[in-house]
Amino acid sequence: MITKTTPSAWALLASLYTTQYLGLGFLVVALVAIMMEQGASLEQVGMVYMLGMVWPFKFIWAPLVDKISFGRHGHYRVWLIVAQTALALVLALMGQVDLKTDFTTVYLLGLGVAVISATQDIAVDGLAFRLLAPSDRGLGNGIQISGNLLGNMLGGGLVLLAYPWLGWQGAMLLLAGGTLISLVQLVFFREPVLAVVGVVHANPFRCLAAFWRRPGGRRWLLLLLIYPIGSSLGYALITPILVEAGWGMDRIGFFVNVIGSALGIAAAMATGWLLQKWPRRRVMLGAALVQIPGVAVIAAPVLGWNGDVAVSLATGLFFLLYNPAATVLATLMMDHVSPETPATDYTMQYSVNMLFAMAAMSASAWLAASIGYLGLLGIAVLAAVAAALLSRHYRDVAVVA
Repeated sequence: MITKTTPSAWALLASLYTTQYLGLGFLVVALVAIMMEQGASLEQVGMVYMLGMVWPFKFIWAPLVDKISFGRHGHYRVWLIVAQTALALVLALMGQVDLKTDFTTVYLLGLGVAVISATQDIAVDGLAFRLLAPSDRGLGNGIQISGNLLGNMLGGGLVLLAYPWLGWQGAMLLLAGGTLISLVQLVFFREPVLAVVGVVHANPFRCLAAFWRRPGGRRWLLLLLIYPIGSSLGYALITPILVEAGWGMDRIGFFVNVIGSALGIAAAMATGWLLQKWPRRRVMLGAALVQIPGVAVIAAPVLGWNGDVAVSLATGLFFLLYNPAATVLATLMMDHVSPETPATDYTMQYSVNMLFAMAAMSASAWLAASIGYLGLLGIAVLAAVAAALLSRHYRDVAVVA
């Protein structure tokens, strides 16, 4: 049983959770902006956005990552070495393809980035379960959320800002180089050999259904479904509200991807620290409660407070107050996994949560057209209240190391 997380483990996890989002963040944020500037069709832009839909379905091949081990070279370590190498190579190769004249090739390579980064995430979640002491899982998942936000900030925000000087090839080579940082760490890393590593499952996919049949599984599933609705509906309104406030797309991109991510990082790390000090249930309830005003404050611009300061404060508070919930959920997901199939169990929970969040975001446009922004925000606030009520009845599970 791991009782203390080593400094090298902290550094490796922080690096892996950041670099996994560099390429994907660039594709679904920066690439869209570049293509729109070059006059790409809406169909092509929509196809690029669809690359983000790969991650929620990664549970389909997650059991293979748990099943296939590589002996003394490390179980998840080898998966990660292969994934980081492949990511760097595909990103570098994308830089050699002309975006204007060969969109199909660029898109197929982008699809490769999405699938490889999703596989990397499966493996790093399994490795995180092995490396983190139970008492450190809160901070570890705070690092996960922060790393994803930082990767999105760097890949989708700062690389886009530098794009006029870097150009297409330079931007892709920079992303590939950033991805290689984690590869260097992995080469010198030795994965601890635990007794459960090497357990062979006759049918590794059976655990996908078996997970929800565990005691308390249905109640936990309900919480995973309800918890993200409020913040997802609120997030879907950020860009339309900023557009109606007169903000340009470049300004919106900077605020959402840089300022919003920075606020989210601060909130996630603070929540991770609290999870080391307080019981999970208390932090979970607190995160659910602060999510309510975080969603409600978005109504301020809709009600007429649409000056730059008011809009910035409202959206900034949203990013600050909804990320604690993401950190708590990620920690509790890790508490619910089994030592035999940690990557599969964690990915299954993530996928359910993310699919429902995306469904809520997709429904937001129809709801906003039917009942208006305030009506939609009312539903979002009610969903956030429901999440808080469900959190009151949550009971911490027996933590397995």
